[in-house]
Amino acid sequence: MNSFLNPEQVLQELNIEKNMSAAEFGCGSGKFAFALARYLADSSVYAIDIQEGPLSVLRATATRQGINNIRTICSDLESKNGSTLPDGSLDLILIPNLLFQVEDKQAVINEANRVLKKHGRVIIIDWDPNASLGPEKERKVTVEEVKKIAEQAGLDFKKEIEVGAFHYGLLLDKK
Repeated sequence: MNSFLNPEQVLQELNIEKNMSAAEFGCGSGKFAFALARYLADSSVYAIDIQEGPLSVLRATATRQGINNIRTICSDLESKNGSTLPDGSLDLILIPNLLFQVEDKQAVINEANRVLKKHGRVIIIDWDPNASLGPEKERKVTVEEVKKIAEQAGLDFKKEIEVGAFHYGLLLDKK
């Protein structure tokens, strides 16, 4: 595993099936959305962010690269039904480098749980609180905090996954 976050390497560890439905919460430029779109060429991948600017860049990049299975959604994942997706509609949700940025972490994880199918998976990737890079330490979210929030949302912790030297990765399942 590289020392820095590499979406393709992370996805290789997840046993993704070609017919899965997936989303990247807090997609920004869409690094994971693009990687997912390549894995899930026959499925839609939802790229969700609160800012229209990065979504516009993502759409232009997808067009330039001939990737036509990414669907962008501009919305606030901290609000009720924030993703705007139907209940139980996704198999896989990636939440990379988002929790340290949001105030209501529980709302984001609750939204992931709402849109997941039964036995769907969530992968949360965030900055390791002990890493020398990233945001200020007080903004970083610990593994223990994420596990507690996930449990309150109705998600089961399955395992930690290797995602690089500066981040941690958690695999969660919907009960």
